[in-house]
Amino acid sequence: MQTVHAVVECPVQDTFRVRQVAGMFDLPVDGVSRSSFSVEIPSLEDAWNIGVIVGPSGSGKTTIAKRAFGDRLVNSWDWPVDRSILDGFPPGMGIREITQLLGSMGFSSPPAWLRPFQLLSNGEQFRVHLARTLAEASTCAAQGMPDLAVIDEFTSVVDRTVARIGSAAICRAVRRFNRRLVAVSCHYDIVPWLEPDWVLDMADCSLEERSEAKNSSGTFRRPIIELEIIRCNVSAWKLFSRHHYMSGKLHPSAQCFAGLVEGQPAAFVAVLPFPHPTHPGWREHRCVCLPDFQGVGIGNAMSEFVASLFAGMGKPYTSVTSHPAMIHHRARSGNWRMRRGPSRTNKSRSDRMGWLNKTISMRRVTASFAYIGAAHRDIAARFGIGAGNERAS
Repeated sequence: MQTVHAVVECPVQDTFRVRQVAGMFDLPVDGVSRSSFSVEIPSLEDAWNIGVIVGPSGSGKTTIAKRAFGDRLVNSWDWPVDRSILDGFPPGMGIREITQLLGSMGFSSPPAWLRPFQLLSNGEQFRVHLARTLAEASTCAAQGMPDLAVIDEFTSVVDRTVARIGSAAICRAVRRFNRRLVAVSCHYDIVPWLEPDWVLDMADCSLEERSEAKNSSGTFRRPIIELEIIRCNVSAWKLFSRHHYMSGKLHPSAQCFAGLVEGQPAAFVAVLPFPHPTHPGWREHRCVCLPDFQGVGIGNAMSEFVASLFAGMGKPYTSVTSHPAMIHHRARSGNWRMRRGPSRTNKSRSDRMGWLNKTISMRRVTASFAYIGAAHRDIAARFGIGAGNERAS
């Protein structure tokens, strides 16, 4: 623990208008405007991963962050104007490390990775900025400096849904990689979503630290994300198509499902019949989560829920994916069995797939999985699945 003292002062010119305001509000005019702060805050020698400095504008958040953590405070980065965001990361980072970090921040849209920073949405820029900040902090750690990222104006330029979901994704990533992050913000709503180890509230200069008792009672506990899943028409695909890493096309006979968070479209899954002479079944045709909702498991949760509906029909349900994050999740999940490890599609097999060739890439590394989780026939009936108008043959 450390005690941080800070004094901010600037000269005040004694002018006619200054005298007028001083007289109106009985303000002393001594030639200097001064504010002072004194707080207790965890030091880098203490054990923690995430801290939050929060408070209203003008309460001294940035001043204390600078005094406590020096030049580690980050507000923005310089990005190449005519190149993709991938080229803005430290030169020593490999592409796998960069894409893994982007995905962990909840920015798992490969088509958007190829764009310059200025062409991304505010929500996408927010996540990319965080990924870059953690990457730069890791580079500093390799040089013997503290692995610490301190981000000023945290979530100030994004809407509150993006701020909350993004904060939850960042919390998972920081703890997963055992990094250190301090978020400096005027927004109190992000605090439970970050699940911090400590919170310094500059409104009254009070420090609250995490404990198991507080966490179980909800003080530092992330709110539950409620995902509503509905059947939808293929026309809903236009909301999601440009964010999918493969073709933007959708087979017209696909059975489609949309996931809603607080009434907003968040994720999409489409399913097709898988014809086979002896083992007909179903296969996942498309699965995509919108960027604003990535990083907290919504896509995987929806994929597995839809799989459980079709598994209730007693037929096999399979999925082929090339997305690294999805392969990683399914390889560890008890709901999936890997049928083929990451590799390129066998050409002779592809030639026998007929019209399905349109959805198979010979260049991508993909992995094949079979769903082995719970089967929900009763819930499937409520979705109209198994009502006699679907056949897997």
